[in-house]
Amino acid sequence: MLSRLGRALAGLVTLLILAAVLTARPGDPALYPPAEGADAETIHLVSHGWHSGLVLPRDALTGEGTGSALRAIATRFRDYPRLEFGWGEGRFYRATPTLAEVDVGLALAALFTPGGRSGVVQVVGLERGVRESFPHSDIVPIRLSPAGLARLLARLDASFRLEAGQPVAGGPGLYGPSLFYEGEGRFSALNLCNHWTARLLDAAGLPTTPVVDTHPAGLLLDLRWRAGVGALPASTAATTGR
Repeated sequence: MLSRLGRALAGLVTLLILAAVLTARPGDPALYPPAEGADAETIHLVSHGWHSGLVLPRDALTGEGTGSALRAIATRFRDYPRLEFGWGEGRFYRATPTLAEVDVGLALAALFTPGGRSGVVQVVGLERGVRESFPHSDIVPIRLSPAGLARLLARLDASFRLEAGQPVAGGPGLYGPSLFYEGEGRFSALNLCNHWTARLLDAAGLPTTPVVDTHPAGLLLDLRWRAGVGALPASTAATTGR
């Protein structure tokens, strides 16, 4: 019995490794990493333990690669120097501020509804620096070339559903000065928030591995192993409990 279980587990691990290798995206060396001393913009990946997003300078949202969605959001959040973007299934995302508040029924429906479910994008305005704003989160700074950033912004802009050329607001977000917007794309077990984040980074030229990137911890490891970027040290407040 134990030997059969061992063989089954070994087979499963082999399949996962094979899937990771076959689906790995190579990145684009023409975009990433930016040449030493060349112009670059730093963005931040933020992992909240169960969900990941990206923090971008608000000024970048009116530059090359942006469309009507991001330009409208830059205007609406004009008072904030940085904005966090996250994507997820509409009902589950809105109902889950933290992992402790997960509704299992909503989670299963979000993951396994045939054909997937509609996505939403949360935008959060940040008054302070990224580490100050998220003292308990894993944060990875990533330097992007101007061309890589433009491609990331174009893909991000396409994440918003438009009506009359404008993004559709869908109510207040989960924390801070934030809003949900109606999104494009279908959320499912094969297309999670962390896959969305990884695709944005892939557009910027970073190598990514969708199978590994399913969980935020895997995404962090993937970025360290394949893109050579690691998380910032934990804040004093996070480590001392202040």
